[in-house]
Amino acid sequence: MSERAGSGEQAEPLVRVVKGEPTDEELAALTAVVSAKAAAAASADTESEQPSTWAAYWRTVRTPLRPGPGAWRASALPR
Repeated sequence: MSERAGSGEQAEPLVRVVKGEPTDEELAALTAVVSAKAAAAASADTESEQPSTWAAYWRTVRTPLRPGPGAWRASALPR
């Protein structure tokens, strides 16, 4: 007779040691590294959804030059 994991029996472990006998400290270090790597990958996915403001199209577009008095001076000045 098998019971479900939610009714008292423990669920299957997420990590299983196949070879060797690691200490508790080694398993803790491995768990910390794997969870940090997963968190970094998750944050990298959310950052790539929105482009940086440095890469925005409007930064490459210059305002149009307007003819008139002092226009030659404004043509060399940054926005």
